[in-house]
Amino acid sequence: MTGLRHFSIMIAVRITVIILTVILLFRLVEFHTNEGLIYILGSIVVFVQASLLYNYVTKVNRKLIYFLESVRYSDFTINFRADNTMGTTFRELNQQFNEVLQAFRQARAEKEASLQYLNTIVQHIGTGLITFDGTGQVNIINSAALRMLGIYRLHQLSELEDKHPRLYELLANLNSGVRELYRTPADQPLALQGAAIQMHGKWVRIVVLQNIQTELQQQEVESWQNLTRVLRHEIMNSMTPIVSLVGTMRLIVNEDIEPSTSNHEAVGDLKEALQTLEKRSKGMMQFVNAYRDFTTLPKPNFSTLAVKELLHDVMQLLQTDLTAAGVLWQINIKPETLSLKADSAQIQQVLINLIKNASESFTSQTSRMISINAYVTDGVTVIEVEDNGDGIEPEALDNIFIPFYTTKKTGSGIGLSLSRQILQQHGGQLNVRSEVGKGTVFSLVI
Repeated sequence: MTGLRHFSIMIAVRITVIILTVILLFRLVEFHTNEGLIYILGSIVVFVQASLLYNYVTKVNRKLIYFLESVRYSDFTINFRADNTMGTTFRELNQQFNEVLQAFRQARAEKEASLQYLNTIVQHIGTGLITFDGTGQVNIINSAALRMLGIYRLHQLSELEDKHPRLYELLANLNSGVRELYRTPADQPLALQGAAIQMHGKWVRIVVLQNIQTELQQQEVESWQNLTRVLRHEIMNSMTPIVSLVGTMRLIVNEDIEPSTSNHEAVGDLKEALQTLEKRSKGMMQFVNAYRDFTTLPKPNFSTLAVKELLHDVMQLLQTDLTAAGVLWQINIKPETLSLKADSAQIQQVLINLIKNASESFTSQTSRMISINAYVTDGVTVIEVEDNGDGIEPEALDNIFIPFYTTKKTGSGIGLSLSRQILQQHGGQLNVRSEVGKGTVFSLVI
């Protein structure tokens, strides 16, 4: 305010000087006969004063123009000279301009820092995120989305037509609040949900992609658990009275029928039939009870485990069996200090199941090898059990995690289902890839 007051005073002073000069000029004309010379000198004085006034005003206008242009184009690098020689007014004006520009510079720096912070968060979250405008121009796509789609960049939605035609169609027509399911070529289920917002007069669509493989697997496990629980209840309720009746009938045969009949052959056949029936009934009950763990798996007791010690303990338990089967084994851990949070007993049980399965996957191979590899990728710990055995047939690969399904002549078909359930309770996954004749890899993703 002081600068503006000084500026107004200086304008008034300069205008006053011009007016006084003109008045003085008329006075001189009245008392002198050489009017032409007086007019010339007076005009020169008035012109000089007017030029000074014009220069004074235009300097301020130019500074205002420079200031407004710097604000308009966000160029806050301009610095107005604080030591201007045109007086206190300009020094104060320059100072005010510089302080305002400094405030703008600080605000822009804070904004850029906030944007960088948000961008870092977006790039590191596990949920995929894509934003694009009405022309299909992609504004943001984070690392998780690129990884889920198996691509390394995306500038236009149309670039998805070749590799993900169904996804391109879904994104182009996805309504706000609607959830769609899309399966990638790698058979990964993705849930898509979109929203639209208006920014700077243009509509921008935000789409969230979430891998729901674990969620679907969990639902599948829960469905099998419910089915197993019902079957076990019904079978046990049916078999228990049968076993009891068989025991009663054997008692009647032994104490009442056998002493009073001479047909010992018929009695022998009856006793054998009852014995077989009792044996099969008890076998059925034991078979059903074997699935109790699948429906009553305890919650994991988490603790920090050194992967090196974990694998060493497991191999110590299995070393004798592997040696007897002629199977070599090796452990690769990167880094060697790798650790994870898990239930030691449960993870050991999973590894024992997988390594035993791997040791039984060989038929005519002369070089039998099982490799256990542990490493970190994308922030998660992965332990792989790899063999160079027979591999798994494609039709069987889709069913190996289903309870009761087994490709072995002996086995309950519960080991892999239970192992996957353990990994799910750890917030992880148990995945498999296999090629017939070359081997199989099971991956514990924790």
